[in-house]
Amino acid sequence: MLVIAHKQLTSTYFRLSLLKRTFHRHKLTQHLLTLSQYSITTMERTVFLIAIVLALSIIQSTAIPFTEKDLESEESLKALYERWISHHGLSRDLDDKAKRFNVFKDNVKYIHEFNKQGHSYELALNKFGAMTKEEFRSTYAGSKIDHHRIRRGEARGSDSFMYEKVKSVPASVDWRLKGAVNPVKNQGQCESCWSFSTIAAVEGINYIKTNKLVSLSEQQLVDCDREQDEGCNGGLMDYAFEYIKNNGGVTTEAAYPYTAQDGTCHSSNPVVTIDGHEKVPADDEKALLKAVANQPISVSIEASGRPFQFYSKGVFSGPCGTDLDHGVAVVGYGATADGTKYWIVRNSWGSNWGEGGYIRFKRDITAKTGLCGIAMDGSYPIKTSPNPVSTGDESDIIPLDEL
Repeated sequence: MLVIAHKQLTSTYFRLSLLKRTFHRHKLTQHLLTLSQYSITTMERTVFLIAIVLALSIIQSTAIPFTEKDLESEESLKALYERWISHHGLSRDLDDKAKRFNVFKDNVKYIHEFNKQGHSYELALNKFGAMTKEEFRSTYAGSKIDHHRIRRGEARGSDSFMYEKVKSVPASVDWRLKGAVNPVKNQGQCESCWSFSTIAAVEGINYIKTNKLVSLSEQQLVDCDREQDEGCNGGLMDYAFEYIKNNGGVTTEAAYPYTAQDGTCHSSNPVVTIDGHEKVPADDEKALLKAVANQPISVSIEASGRPFQFYSKGVFSGPCGTDLDHGVAVVGYGATADGTKYWIVRNSWGSNWGEGGYIRFKRDITAKTGLCGIAMDGSYPIKTSPNPVSTGDESDIIPLDEL
């Protein structure tokens, strides 16, 4: 299969080159729609998706490379700082520019020393280069909702686990390659990770049940799911699943665009429905494996440390704790050539973080909680009913036969 795929990649390269010119901030949805203009085989379609996933990890990385020479003097560090500011399009007239430089300098040295230690993953000087770890946590991983209360029985939902009797699973699963995952999105400076985790899981199960990949609205959850969740102040995926069920569904991203701030809830036509949700048995990576083999899963993790902040590539192995402060989606699993097992985790910090917006978490560790608590608080939507007859914008819907 890999040999055939390699040959097919060569013949598919020119199509990728042509499609790349139509990319708009790497929105894969648009590119796959463009793909419907071409006549391709099933093999080419599969190879195309593989190539896209591989390409995104390369073309979407915007970390600034640096060498030991850049750290030799204050002047060289300032030059690196200016290059970093220019690269990310930041203002050079920041009121706290001097303070930011000191933070930047500390982060650069931390990244450099960390990478010299030979870990299973590498750090890079990304867009968070001038943020302290405290600022980073409060902005991107500091949900003010207590994730642990869900483990005390306060969240409602089914007590069953539909995958309990699963006896075997594939050696690896990647829902991106199956077409069930939209391009990585960006929550911005709004603590709405919970809504992105929820929507990723709903988009996934909807694709599995309907063969249509639909980009759904996180902003609708931020604005309208207010009984338990708190918009840009945080939330929990279980409550969001319940809102979608009780609301009769959720609309598309095109119909209710993301603004990265709290807004007033406005009416919208539901496009995708779910019939409830279930919890993955806590502290059980095998149970999580069974679930992920069947659909993308929402999980909570601790994501506030500097290694996570500056993660670039490789299999993340910590250090981290289990103070759950961030919602993400597990969209697959696999193993490296040397046998290291990992989870494929979809983040919501944009495609210019990590491996094209993703991070690989070490899997099957000694702690029952899983790395960074990934096995503590998993949940997934259930879908058995058909979606409503659409009466609105279908621009975010991609029929399978058009891929």
